[in-house]
Amino acid sequence: MSPTPATPDPLAGLRGYHLPDAVTWWPPAPGWWLLAGLLLVLVIALTLYLVRRRRRRAAARLALDELARLRADLKTQGNPGDFVRGLSRLLRRFALVRFPRRRVAGLTGAAWLEFLDAHGGDGRFSAHPGRLLAEAPYRSPAELPADEISDLVEKWIQRNREQRT
Repeated sequence: MSPTPATPDPLAGLRGYHLPDAVTWWPPAPGWWLLAGLLLVLVIALTLYLVRRRRRRAAARLALDELARLRADLKTQGNPGDFVRGLSRLLRRFALVRFPRRRVAGLTGAAWLEFLDAHGGDGRFSAHPGRLLAEAPYRSPAELPADEISDLVEKWIQRNREQRT
């Protein structure tokens, strides 16, 4: 018998153990892309909501600032007639911003006071003291309860801060 030729070691040509490449953070999996897109949409929607809300409330903020100025003028000048006329103009301008022009612009007298009552006046415009807004030009300034009327106007503005249709 002849010696068999030496067979090479079949395992000699194999490479040693090696670990797989480390998982990288980039590029993210599709689920992360969807989550990032959803978060972006939510941030944009929230920002738009807050900006619109601030704009809607700007008219009320400015009206309350104007009311404070009218109150300060009353204390310095002491003319209740001018004060009540200023309140009437302030209410009219604020209502024109808050409600459709066609509903507010043509209202005068009792119809105007009823509109104010229907939108937060609780009947206090058609009755005393709000009725004095319509009667102020025909009354003596001494008869006008300026503090009571200004508190009523302030409450009406507060109740109508948000846009209505």
